Amino acid sequence: MQIALGNKGDYAVRAMIEVARWYGNGRRKSRQVATAMDIPERYLPQILALLVREGLLNATAGPDGGYELARPPEEITLLAVIEAAEGPIAADQCFLRGGPCEWEDTCPAHRPWARAQEALAQQLGRTTFKELAAEDTRIQAGKVVIREPLHQVPVQRRGKRDAL
Repeated sequence: MQIALGNKGDYAVRAMIEVARWYGNGRRKSRQVATAMDIPERYLPQILALLVREGLLNATAGPDGGYELARPPEEITLLAVIEAAEGPIAADQCFLRGGPCEWEDTCPAHRPWARAQEALAQQLGRTTFKELAAEDTRIQAGKVVIREPLHQVPVQRRGKRDAL
């Protein structure tokens, strides 16, 4: 079983990591974010606009414009960004059938599944973009040692980060 974000959530998280890395060092242009995080340049403005509407980013027009966090990165959680892009994490469908629970009020697996979703939401809610930006910077610098593979298939780091 794989749990993964859709494109909108994936791109929103990647964009926020890049903007969070630059917190306090100036605004990032859409094309800079797209290049750094390997996000299609034509699709990114829609994602950034959504994050602005949700109050997570500020946008400034003009030659010196760009995007910056609307508040400090330690105040923006991974949960907030994922839910802004993908909608709420909720146990509103039966994971056994993909539809509403139909065994009276609940199916036998509903409560464990709901508890798992709640645990996921709590962890995402505790993870801030300050942490994610710092980890991304450590990864880029080659300072993260992974003793066991995190993915069954090797994953290439994509995008081209600018030095701060």
